[in-house]
Amino acid sequence: MSTDTVPAAPDTTSASGAASASGTAPVLDAASGPGTASGPGAAPGTAPVLDAASGSGTAPGPGSGIVSGPGTAPGTTPDPGPAPAPTSQGPRRPRMAGRAPARPAPGAAVHSVSAATAALLGLVGLGALLHEPVLIPPLAASAALVHCAPALPLAQPRSVVVGHLLGAGAGYAVAAAASGSAWAAALAAGVTLALTTLARTPHSPACATAVVVVLQAPAAGRFVPLLLGSTVLLVLTACAASRVRRAAPKYPAYWW
Repeated sequence: MSTDTVPAAPDTTSASGAASASGTAPVLDAASGPGTASGPGAAPGTAPVLDAASGSGTAPGPGSGIVSGPGTAPGTTPDPGPAPAPTSQGPRRPRMAGRAPARPAPGAAVHSVSAATAALLGLVGLGALLHEPVLIPPLAASAALVHCAPALPLAQPRSVVVGHLLGAGAGYAVAAAASGSAWAAALAAGVTLALTTLARTPHSPACATAVVVVLQAPAAGRFVPLLLGSTVLLVLTACAASRVRRAAPKYPAYWW
């Protein structure tokens, strides 16, 4: 009695494992059911995900970066949405701070204040020697400008010296044309402002000089020379003080 030999079935498991290892599309295993991938890296019972770029099927795994779900195409990441618009505003300041400049360094503040005080004390000493009131309020304002704001046009030598002389001239002219009243003093201040603007010598304390001349009526022969000497002294002391401290801004920015 003859027996027929049955040919052995081909091993599909080894073939599918080799195909998966070489990077080809996974072979569907009939034993595991339709639509499942077998081979290294694929979980049993997991449907392969087709890669649109390579055309091969790979199983999603942790860390693959592929998100699949309703409304999301396979192999794509979800849209994070529009990026927030950059804000151009800087850090918010306290409401009471305002737009005022920052405080100067302690060394710079002490230097400028002490230099201005020394200049004013020098004017007082000069007046004591001459027995004349050399220090007047407009000169104190000029000292503050040349020592604390040396870069401003109002603080330059041209504006300090010429501005005060124009103010004195306007004061004497208005006082000669009108009586020494407050109305005349206000008019003299306005005339001084116009003259210093036209002469390109802006200096606000010069308007106060015109007011002093109208209200006090000092003798021009003594007042004007003292005024000229005092303004020159303020300019020279500011020039010297700016060279004592290295970090201080150099004064003047221009002479004329």
